[in-house]
Amino acid sequence: MPSADDHAPAAANGGQQPPKPVTIAFVLYPGFTALDIIGPFEVLAFVPGHEAVFVAAEPGPVTDDTGRCQLIAAASLDQMTAPDVVVIGGTLSTKEPDQAVVQWLRRVHPATTWTTSVCTGSIYLAAAGILDGQDATTHWAWAGELERRGARYTEQRVVERGKVITAAGVSAGIDMALTLLARLHGPQIAQGLQLAIEYDPEPPFDTGSPSKAPAEMVEFVRSQLTTLAASEPASSG
Repeated sequence: MPSADDHAPAAANGGQQPPKPVTIAFVLYPGFTALDIIGPFEVLAFVPGHEAVFVAAEPGPVTDDTGRCQLIAAASLDQMTAPDVVVIGGTLSTKEPDQAVVQWLRRVHPATTWTTSVCTGSIYLAAAGILDGQDATTHWAWAGELERRGARYTEQRVVERGKVITAAGVSAGIDMALTLLARLHGPQIAQGLQLAIEYDPEPPFDTGSPSKAPAEMVEFVRSQLTTLAASEPASSG
């Protein structure tokens, strides 16, 4: 049975080293969707023992797909060689996935404990060959693109297959992160964190997925997303 001594400092427990921090790489690239990253970051960053790091091709500011929000990468992809957990968000852009990010995912995925995505971040995982023949989810409007790259789209909010967890569009990143937190530390920690951020959604409308929204609304939103995806983001100044 564990005792208090099991948690004593290294000098008092026979020279044992403290637990290794869990390094979580939050991947940024030009045109990322901010909530895809910030939702999981808010869930995971405050947990003791987590080292949450924004990474990008180069350290420094990276601008999102609105052109108005920047996050600061503390490390480059080349510097982040062995993350325990990868979180990659999506983008509105219809451009091909950033090849530097795709190649990095291929390099680090074999040694990760968990590889995760939010929204169209799963298309990056598929481009890296991580989702070949696997069930996965993404934003509903990009389901065809995900399948074109070898995954099997499923309209679930969070899909867990082995050490890969994919989440549906944007807001589902919070659900994914809570699922991941339960796998890392048990459901009680995840439940406590959910309470801490008061994640108790009661949306004012029941149109949050294409299976619930009227068909004409789905098509209208699809067309608007297509238009946004084809346009350049506003200047960030």
